[in-house]
Amino acid sequence: MSRIYWDTMLFVYWLEDNAQFGGRVAQILLSMQEREDVLLTSAFGVGELLVAPTKAEDLALTSRIEEIFKAPFVEVIPFDLAAAVRYAEIRAKYRFSPADAVHLACAAQAKADLFLTNDKKLIGKHVPGIQFVAGLDVNLF
Repeated sequence: MSRIYWDTMLFVYWLEDNAQFGGRVAQILLSMQEREDVLLTSAFGVGELLVAPTKAEDLALTSRIEEIFKAPFVEVIPFDLAAAVRYAEIRAKYRFSPADAVHLACAAQAKADLFLTNDKKLIGKHVPGIQFVAGLDVNLF
């Protein structure tokens, strides 16, 4: 069992059944469920996902997104004081965007084994508290 943090775009690819990446993300999710991995994301990431359907007043999609994060194998990480300290360290050292730094800080705070992203500028970076930062092409699933 691993603790795997998903960057927000992975959820977007999956929810929208993205032609290029949706199938791969669905495959990863299925593999994670079979292995009994824990899917991590931040409360900030949930908020990011809710912006578009909230703006469009799509209550069905808003409810679907909220239900996803209530699943027993999903853990939503808060952006608390400890994560804020990690955020500052990450921003100071790497100069990542504020959103990327929030995600990485939450993943580090949650002791993620893997931070999974499709963001090329993050892949392969070493962030204390996270064992690996990898892309969708990682050969683990």
